[in-house]
Amino acid sequence: MEIHAIAHAYNGFSSKFGIPRQSGRAKSVLTRIVFEPDYRVEEALRGIEQWSHLWLIWGFSEVESKRSQTEWTPTVRPPRLGGNKRVGVFATRSPFRPNNLGLSSVELVRVEKTQTEGVVLWVSGADLMSGTPIFDIKPYLPYTDIHTEATCGFASLHTDYRLEVRFPDGLSHRLDEQTLAELKEILAEDPRPQYHSDANRIYNFEYSGYHISFRVENNTLVVVEVQMKGDKVKG
Repeated sequence: MEIHAIAHAYNGFSSKFGIPRQSGRAKSVLTRIVFEPDYRVEEALRGIEQWSHLWLIWGFSEVESKRSQTEWTPTVRPPRLGGNKRVGVFATRSPFRPNNLGLSSVELVRVEKTQTEGVVLWVSGADLMSGTPIFDIKPYLPYTDIHTEATCGFASLHTDYRLEVRFPDGLSHRLDEQTLAELKEILAEDPRPQYHSDANRIYNFEYSGYHISFRVENNTLVVVEVQMKGDKVKG
């Protein structure tokens, strides 16, 4: 079976580092879903505004594209287990799978009609890098998709884990209100590899044209530098 991208996602994530590990964790982050010309058909989206949430089926485009399916590994090392314990790939949401498909639940914020891109969907809470191919979109049905009795294995140990995020005034004032809110939610998720704990180590990532540097001490993340278009400011 061949599948083709019907759309692509666009947001502030220009690299994998910093992307929330699950959808819905950074609800301030807005993502545009822009359809490919062959699927830019308004009729195909008739009634979609009636749904509050959607399922996105997408591709891990940054995973080795040339890897043969015969080379897949049956076990992976989830970051949430410190990166040193192996678990079966089908018991995780690792991107390193026989078929590099991802699944995300997102909130539909608005439906926008444009002259150049047709109908564009704006969603929040996506855990996707900008440019990610979207293969399908389906409505989220709360009466069947929610399972209140569900258990979630090793992931249950981290459901409430969040960092306190501190932006020095000299840095936060350089960001618009929306970008600042997005960054605070993203950073609160602790983008670091789970096995990193050096309080003096400086981490860097890019978001919406900003280069952000931070360090983490105990449960507090402190932003130490913001850079945009060559203009660097330290806190």
